[in-house]
Amino acid sequence: MRLLHAARNRPPAWAALVLGLGLMVLSWAGPLWAQTAAPSVGAGPVSTEQTVDIEPVAADAAIARRIDRILTATEWYQDIEVDVDQGVAFLDGVAETDAQRLWAQDLAAKTSGVVAVVNRIEVSTEVDWSFDPALTEINRLMQDALAALPLFLLALLVLPLAWYAAKLVARLVRWLLGDRLKTPFLRSVVSRIVAFPVFLIGLYIVLQVAGLTQLALSLVGGAGVVGIVIGFAFRDIAENFLASLILSVRTPFQRGDFIEVAGLSGTVKSMSTRSTLLSSVEGNQIHIPNATIFKSVIENFTSSSSRRGDFVVGVGYDAPVPEVQAIILDCLQTHDAVLSDPEPMVLVDALGAATVNIRTYYWFNGHVISPIKLKSALLRTVKSALMTAGVSLPDEAREVIFPQGVQVITGSDSAPGAAPPEDVSAPPTVEPDITASEGDLLAETEPAEEVAGLDDEDDLLGQAEDRPQS
Repeated sequence: MRLLHAARNRPPAWAALVLGLGLMVLSWAGPLWAQTAAPSVGAGPVSTEQTVDIEPVAADAAIARRIDRILTATEWYQDIEVDVDQGVAFLDGVAETDAQRLWAQDLAAKTSGVVAVVNRIEVSTEVDWSFDPALTEINRLMQDALAALPLFLLALLVLPLAWYAAKLVARLVRWLLGDRLKTPFLRSVVSRIVAFPVFLIGLYIVLQVAGLTQLALSLVGGAGVVGIVIGFAFRDIAENFLASLILSVRTPFQRGDFIEVAGLSGTVKSMSTRSTLLSSVEGNQIHIPNATIFKSVIENFTSSSSRRGDFVVGVGYDAPVPEVQAIILDCLQTHDAVLSDPEPMVLVDALGAATVNIRTYYWFNGHVISPIKLKSALLRTVKSALMTAGVSLPDEAREVIFPQGVQVITGSDSAPGAAPPEDVSAPPTVEPDITASEGDLLAETEPAEEVAGLDDEDDLLGQAEDRPQS
């Protein structure tokens, strides 16, 4: 009879289908509802995992008393009330935290005879103005500070000693490298690299005693990552610094050298960790980044004392070329500013439209002699010697147009008994080796210390070295 009665009270199949669809909709819309609406404290009943018996095991009143006594014993709740009806437990009251509210719900669900729980306990929203948590935290910090005081005193003792020991080692390394490394910047870099581990040893001792070795490793790793980020951000600055370090090691030029790099030429005045300062022949200051200098072709005109110059002289086709070469060579050999070793060379360079072009090569001391002054003096001397020897120096042939024509005077048209025209050309004068405008032929470069924009301590080239006067 019971089975027949249960079969008659069973809901139809379509009701079960509707119930299943409703549960699916609730499972899909539940999170959305939780995000858009505030949760209700007394939401629907929470079922337990216990099976529902036909006859209750315990009376509802006994279940309510048992749950009420347990919740009251915790002293977590205010105005707690527990009511049980047909195995459904209704919880009312006020809890301090949401965790306490859920704990009461779990307790009621685990109680024997409870088939569902309706949790209507509210969480108190009152602000606690007690300073007890803050005082407790301050007390803990004071205790930790007193415990770390010996370590702090040890750090104050060890770290300064390690710092001064590192400075002493750096000074000793700079003294030992004084004769081996001429560049002060390079000596400073090497000494700091050698002295840095000395300071790291002192820092490691402090961290090891304090038990912060793992923290130190973490900081070093973080510093490495930060260093990579900073390196990318300041790539140009780091590139120029490394280029200055390499240039200090290789020393392709020194202060006072006349160089040409990246299409710019001038006298080297100073070099910093970022750029090199040149002074052009016009007197302008040129700052070239060290990275650009390192990547470009450097032409140092004064790295060697012997420097070559040249010029071209055009003589007529009727002039004896070997005699002309001998005359020019004699002018070069007798000039005091021209070096005898290597010997000068006088060679035929090209056959022009109206002249035979003779190119002359000569060497001089580029550290002392000005190239433009010497070229001027040699051109004057050669021109005077050639004119004295009767060598013609014609100009390039040009096309000349006379719109009115040219009157030709023959011998019959001239007056009878007229004397032939006199040669009014002045006799050639002997040119001096040096004129007042050319001065003493010395180079016109100023001392590097007068225009350099850096002090000797900041200048990576150090003190200017004297060139050999050969």
